[in-house]
Amino acid sequence: MATTDYDYLVVGQGLAGTSLAWHLKESGKKILIVGDSSLPSSSKVAAGIFNPLTGKKLVKTWLADDLFPYANAFYTSMGQELNCQLLHSASIYRPFRSIEEQNTYLAQTADPGISRYISQDTVAADLTDYVHAEFGGLEVVRSGWVDLPLLLNKTRDYFSMNGQYMHSKFDVADLQFENDSLTWKNISFGKVVFCQGFMALQNDFFNWLPFAPVKGQILDIATEKAVKPYIVNQGIFMLPVSEHVCRVGATYSWDPLDWEPTEQATEELESKLKSLIKIPYSITSASAGIRPSVKDRRPLIGVHPSHDNIVLFNGLGTKGVTLAPFFANQLVEHLENGKELNPLVNIQRYFSLYFR
Repeated sequence: MATTDYDYLVVGQGLAGTSLAWHLKESGKKILIVGDSSLPSSSKVAAGIFNPLTGKKLVKTWLADDLFPYANAFYTSMGQELNCQLLHSASIYRPFRSIEEQNTYLAQTADPGISRYISQDTVAADLTDYVHAEFGGLEVVRSGWVDLPLLLNKTRDYFSMNGQYMHSKFDVADLQFENDSLTWKNISFGKVVFCQGFMALQNDFFNWLPFAPVKGQILDIATEKAVKPYIVNQGIFMLPVSEHVCRVGATYSWDPLDWEPTEQATEELESKLKSLIKIPYSITSASAGIRPSVKDRRPLIGVHPSHDNIVLFNGLGTKGVTLAPFFANQLVEHLENGKELNPLVNIQRYFSLYFR
């Protein structure tokens, strides 16, 4: 095999690209990340919450028993190497909407698969001084949030310092095939992995895949009263990043798919927030992003059907903070050691769309 300048070119330095690049680095591969910080990124906007029990019916997150311990170890180790705190453990408080919901949820907690994610403390969390919780609430544990803006900034600095990051626009048309390698800007690579999030819809190699992007908006608010370090979740989330600063989200919309916050989405979040909390607050900012979601709600990961050195790592959607580390590791194992990808994330499940 011809010698290349780098083993891998990683296109995109959002959460997906960063997680993959970190795993490749750890496995001793020579990598170059190309990122364009002028482009919008859903990773910069996302609150970074990881929640093992989601939905109105208290459903355990897909693969939670595998994803959550792996993510915990990954972000802890990365934070130690970067000398910063990326991972913040925080219980999620879910106020009951009614006595019926209280009874239903408490009955569900008898399920051993769910009970490990519920606080067993005899003294339940009490947030009634600022949260509407007339019927009490459930405390979900093994949850928390990852400081994604800090992670992206620190890792970009780290990779830059080690000559592994280039700030540049990337055009797929500039990629040249050379026998068993690829060339971009006169640099040769063994493989290229596209981690472009929503931008993958403009990538001719992978735009045939069934992406179902969705726009989300969040607010930053300042509260007059200090709040406790619990994420509150009931229809929306309220994430305290400090005693008087919270992030509130998120909306789901499909038209228009742009990166601009709207008054309509702000009003939607405010109406839900006012029914959730009973303390004064002020909105300090609003931001929006486009989640790279998929129709079957599973990531899109794997090797291109016609080019074995073109790879995709995308479609992480709303649960990216836990999916990214686990499946970055699985993808590296697949590419380097031939281990099978989980068929539920492997893009092979959609090859029929490519070969039409």
